[in-house]
Amino acid sequence: MSTLRKPTVGPIIGHTTDTSCKVWISAVTEDDWNIQNSESNRTIGVLALISKGKINGKNIFYFRLKREYDRSGVFNIGRDTSLDSSTPSEALKPGQQYEVRVAIMRLDDALHNDDRVNDNELAAFLPKASKWRDVFANIEDSYAVGKFKTFPKNENGSHGISFLLGSCRYPGLLWGRKNSDRIFKPMRKSHGDVNFQLMVGDQIYADKFNSFSLGLADTYKEFQERYYTAYSSRNMQRLLSEIPTYMILDDHEIEDNWHHDRILKEKGRKVFNLAMHAYMSYQWSHGPRNWNNSVETSNNTAVEDALHENQIPYLYYDFLCNDYPFFVLDVRSQRIKGEGNEINDDNLDNNHMLGRPPLSTLEPGQLNRFLYWLKYQQDTRGNIPKFIVTSSVFVPNTVDSTRSRKHKNNDDCWAAFPETRRALLDLIVKERIQNVIFLSGDIHCACISELKFSKNTDIRCYSIVSSAYYWPFPFADGDPSTFVHDSAGADTPDAFPLSDTLGEMNYTTWGFSQADNFSRLDIDDENNQLSVQFFNNDGEPLKTSKPGNVLDTHPHVIELHDWKT
Repeated sequence: MSTLRKPTVGPIIGHTTDTSCKVWISAVTEDDWNIQNSESNRTIGVLALISKGKINGKNIFYFRLKREYDRSGVFNIGRDTSLDSSTPSEALKPGQQYEVRVAIMRLDDALHNDDRVNDNELAAFLPKASKWRDVFANIEDSYAVGKFKTFPKNENGSHGISFLLGSCRYPGLLWGRKNSDRIFKPMRKSHGDVNFQLMVGDQIYADKFNSFSLGLADTYKEFQERYYTAYSSRNMQRLLSEIPTYMILDDHEIEDNWHHDRILKEKGRKVFNLAMHAYMSYQWSHGPRNWNNSVETSNNTAVEDALHENQIPYLYYDFLCNDYPFFVLDVRSQRIKGEGNEINDDNLDNNHMLGRPPLSTLEPGQLNRFLYWLKYQQDTRGNIPKFIVTSSVFVPNTVDSTRSRKHKNNDDCWAAFPETRRALLDLIVKERIQNVIFLSGDIHCACISELKFSKNTDIRCYSIVSSAYYWPFPFADGDPSTFVHDSAGADTPDAFPLSDTLGEMNYTTWGFSQADNFSRLDIDDENNQLSVQFFNNDGEPLKTSKPGNVLDTHPHVIELHDWKT
């Protein structure tokens, strides 16, 4: 029997609630990169929960590190059961600080397939988890440390929340690798009080230079190396181990401007399969993994039952923090542009951001579930802010996209998907859904937009973009002059027509910055406000424009509709 040793990567503090927390680690090594799903041995995760500085033998747990997920595994404290026990781990307390110590242990007598060994059989090979109490208490070289604070108890938004938002971490080469890790230090040191952080795409650049190849990753070894390099950098590693983190993919987890039609080509299908396997191992697995965490599942009709069906691993998901609802869209893996390999540059009707519309109401897709979720939040939670995470930007559109349908189709954001966009905006107007906040990254430029509806002028709806963590080529893209500032302006008309008699949507945008950045968002429930502050890679507030032709480092204060009455 092996002794305990530190995990190769991790811990990552993942999906958190008021009574539980997911902790992810990986034991993959460079030897595993050479033989995918190596069966030379079996590896077990071991986790100790520290509460108020104390460690108890009953709070030490075994969990699987699965070969099919790159020898990574997740233990959901407060929900999961240790391999050597039949009793689930005790629920955590809301709003309390905890520490975890995690390790890996390799077994000498591995079988060939994890599926052939159930938990009871595997536990027979293991000593009682409490045996490791002294190791976790004293021998620091044998484990890695993580810290987290559980979410506050859901109280209908009666208290605010705070979170960080960012995206796009170009890996850097040579001396650039240190620069690519720089921004995560002030995020951890100065904002450790936030409830969580959102990393909304391009956590790796699979299609850029790295140590194995020049250009696109097209072997599993190369995808593994990119995640290993990103998660093992000093500042990012510490940040991920101390703040609950929610992730979603964008194109560079696969390849630039990816859409689903590329699967029709053999090379595209191979790259997609490799990319998704790696994504699910390193990003999806420590998230919520399903979409209906904030809706009731008592169904009355066949259609509702179909909407709640959750038997396959969707990449989109939702979660709650203090009753504030978040829906994280998968706008990349299911997006369709045109029919087949040939795209009609003038026809946008067959472009679908969230997958092709279903042919039956009993076979709902992502768009159906998302719209159901959004209406449900308004019906049950009223005007409380509703956050929609979309790695592709909702607004602003590029100036080029306003010039022709061909230019619009070449856009990588929501402008190229009018049918999906219209379905969402129609619902917001018809149901008078208040305080919708879009959260995005991708465009290597931070900004804030206000959406305005011609027939319902009192609806509050905003878009916040924070990007990039590190992008060393600001001269190449992200220039504020390439984005529409006022869609009703004579120079860049970009009004978006809604259905039938619902009018149109316009928007204004301000606060642009190309500097490497992340943002902090704070909800002030007493004053019905959302505060947004952009920070540079040293953690200093960025000087950005405000409405009224003001330029300063003050936060952007967004006035929302009252949600407490």
